[in-house]
Amino acid sequence: MDEAEQISRLIGDVYDAALDPASWPKALEKTCRFVEGMASIAWSQDSALPIDEFRMTRFYQEWAQPQGYLDAISAMVDRSATGCAAVAVTRHECDGLVDDAMRRRMQLLAPHFRRAVAIGKVIDTTRVEAATLADALDGLAAGMFLVDPGGRIVHSNARGHAILAEANVLKGHGGRLSATDLQADKTLADAFTTSDGGDVALGTRGIAVPLTARDGGRWVAHVLPLTSGARRQAGVCYAAVAAVFVRKATLDLHPPLETLSDIYQLTPAELRVLMAIVEIGGVPEVAPALGISETTVKTHLRRLFEKTGTKRQADLVKLVAAFMSPLGA
Repeated sequence: MDEAEQISRLIGDVYDAALDPASWPKALEKTCRFVEGMASIAWSQDSALPIDEFRMTRFYQEWAQPQGYLDAISAMVDRSATGCAAVAVTRHECDGLVDDAMRRRMQLLAPHFRRAVAIGKVIDTTRVEAATLADALDGLAAGMFLVDPGGRIVHSNARGHAILAEANVLKGHGGRLSATDLQADKTLADAFTTSDGGDVALGTRGIAVPLTARDGGRWVAHVLPLTSGARRQAGVCYAAVAAVFVRKATLDLHPPLETLSDIYQLTPAELRVLMAIVEIGGVPEVAPALGISETTVKTHLRRLFEKTGTKRQADLVKLVAAFMSPLGA
């Protein structure tokens, strides 16, 4: 193997080590052979130590010198106000001091070591940012899932894992996100597929899907497309095409519901019926829960349809879900 091919392969090993720190020993071993030294090390220290002082240390006198280490050549690969990092190749006493040929070969490699270290630092920063984002998502009260066009789960937060473990409203069999309610499951699957077409296909605010749990509880899933028009124009493929936020419907009158009441001029009685429809179910279930007759519930429902421009109870659920969305303005 000629020198050009050797250095080409060695440079590749150096960059591989930037991505996988466990590969540094292999890269350093090849560096040692290429530069024609006895040993090679990479290290970082908080402050520079003059060579004369170093040779007076116990480390040199009791470890390096007894092994015949005579000289070394090093290249600075990173420096900051408080420390530095370098790569070095030692020279055995039988080979003599560092010569011009050794320096030339080390000069060929030094820039690539510097770039590899820089790449590694960027990757470490990205990992920290990713971990911070994961912690933030785990803090959400709603279950959050990132899914691909087929509904396969790319990532989920802590609450999402808990929801899947309960298997009451959602399942994760085979790594695919699905609803226990067959009709809702079909709607979700269609939304995931549509999300692959970008925010134009599904809408920038996504859609709300009513879910009915095995125990009869009412839940809502908000599906938000991630493949925006700008990202698609960049020609880059992404594993996740949609974010899904899932939470249980509630009768609590949160501020968004007060806004809904103001917009559609709902009376307190109409708002109570509306939220009961969302959380409990149809007229036969809502009437005894609210302590009123079915006829009264139907009267309030008719007025709700008129004021909101909806025609079905499912439409009312979607309307409330839009106001309760953690993604809405």
